[in-house]
Amino acid sequence: MVAEGDHLEIGSLLFEGLDQIDLTGPFEVLSRLPNSTLRLYGKTLAPVRDVQGLRLTPDATLAEAPQLDLLHIAGGFGQEALMDDAETLGWIARQAAGARCIFSVCTGALLCGAAGLLQGRRATTHWSAHHLLPLFGAVPVDARVVVDGKLVCAAGVTAGIDGALRVAAELRGDDAARAIQLFMQYAPEPPFDSGSPATAPPHVLEAARRAVGAITRQREATARRVAQRLGIPA
Repeated sequence: MVAEGDHLEIGSLLFEGLDQIDLTGPFEVLSRLPNSTLRLYGKTLAPVRDVQGLRLTPDATLAEAPQLDLLHIAGGFGQEALMDDAETLGWIARQAAGARCIFSVCTGALLCGAAGLLQGRRATTHWSAHHLLPLFGAVPVDARVVVDGKLVCAAGVTAGIDGALRVAAELRGDDAARAIQLFMQYAPEPPFDSGSPATAPPHVLEAARRAVGAITRQREATARRVAQRLGIPA
């Protein structure tokens, strides 16, 4: 836990085609942390659109970011375009080196992997990409939130809220996280038990796998190329 008197610099990576809940779910939690500042950082100040078209605007550029205490990396289909982006991956790696906590959500874990942050670490990501984690040297764990030292990984999309509450507890203590959860009235009661491959009806799961088939195949090809670059046996 960080002393309450220590100000926290929190930064979230913003990029075209991210999944906005990977960003805004954790934002709802992390923006409420006491004595902290949360900013969105992009390669430029130009607005981006999330995978469904929601427009989002950076607060500052990557180059303008101070050393962050908490680095938040969202996922989404647009993650693929950054897997060979030396500027963005270098920024992630440099920020991670000095951060108190690195927090990935969904396929943001693949960006962390491409930046060399997952080697030998326990990690999770969206179910459709979970099998790719070993290509980045990670130890895959089938869990909604995985903590390995200062690395915190949340699984797909809405798991980012759970992960952010875990991060809040790590940085400001359990009671601070509980207070944020209460203020948000975060007590989910989903109408269906279909939130994971283990519980979804087989026909629903098969349709979902077909829907993400193309991006999954593309991600695997990219992951194998990155593994070769990082010297990780594929």
